[in-house]
Amino acid sequence: MALLGERPKRRTGHRAPAASARRTAPAALPGLALAACGTAVAWAVHRLSPGVPMLTAAVVSGVVAAHLPRLGRFVAGAGRPGLSLAGKRLMRLGVVLLGLELGLGDVLGLGWATVGLVLVVVAATFCGTLWLGRRLGLPGDQPLLVAAGYSICGASAIGAVGEARGSHERDTAASVALVTLCGTLAIAVLPLLHHPLGLDASGFGRWVGAGVHDVGQVVATAQTAGPVALREAIVVKLMRVLLLAPLVAAVAVAAVRRGRRTDRAGAGSAGRRPPLVPLFVAGFLLAVAVRTADLLPPGALGAASTVREIVLAAALVGLGSAVHLPSLARSGARLALLGAGAWVVVAGVSYVGVLLTS
Repeated sequence: MALLGERPKRRTGHRAPAASARRTAPAALPGLALAACGTAVAWAVHRLSPGVPMLTAAVVSGVVAAHLPRLGRFVAGAGRPGLSLAGKRLMRLGVVLLGLELGLGDVLGLGWATVGLVLVVVAATFCGTLWLGRRLGLPGDQPLLVAAGYSICGASAIGAVGEARGSHERDTAASVALVTLCGTLAIAVLPLLHHPLGLDASGFGRWVGAGVHDVGQVVATAQTAGPVALREAIVVKLMRVLLLAPLVAAVAVAAVRRGRRTDRAGAGSAGRRPPLVPLFVAGFLLAVAVRTADLLPPGALGAASTVREIVLAAALVGLGSAVHLPSLARSGARLALLGAGAWVVVAGVSYVGVLLTS
């Protein structure tokens, strides 16, 4: 994990005191209201066109809002505090609730061969994407964030790693935009390759679960091959989600060590050190334990799933609103190349792994 230690200076500043946070709470209300409106739009789009995942529509609604003439000025001004709050705090809550989707029994039921497949896919995708992004000279934390999104669970992983890293909001937004675009393309492209690649329903489901980024995109892609493919895809995908906790913890440890080196060098001693294990990661693991112990009735789990979808959608509206297309276009060719390269890696390694474990 030495590469994770190469952390730029923290750009998000010091945390405001509690009294200051209370004073600025009303300033967040306009942006939070806009995030709620964007979530409602995303829900309506998904209801009218079920093939479009709600979270994908949420990112797009945020990007569109930021570039409409009058609304864009509101997004950049009065709405910014609330939208930034949604992109950070609601993303944490969504990641915690994601843990309720995964029980350890589901993972053990995969078999060791499939567990090994998932570990290899995640490691190869993360390391390969990180290396390629840095070779392409992408700015800031974009290589790390895109690598996390491709290898684990899309925008949720980007938000979690960005929180642990203290990444700039622009880097997080650009990475979310890229991963969302590529994951959306997978919904249309991968079903066309189902039969030409010689995969049965089970194999196709495991390929989709190992190679597609966001949970919603996995569901939208795998359901085209029937219930067997959908079940396999979801279980494999949630195994990848489980790896979010050690990845974020490793990023946090690297950030802490970097902070200690800075302190010893005589700079940044007044800065707040990142926690060794972020609180929302501990919450994620606790949620996994609750699901494993079967402590919640099905109705509560269903309600938690709905809340997770809503808060993640609101968070992605906030992140999407931070995308500045002219700035994104300046590194667009390099970002597109990184997205294509990472897509080839994750799809190729996943396909070979499915063939070897079938």
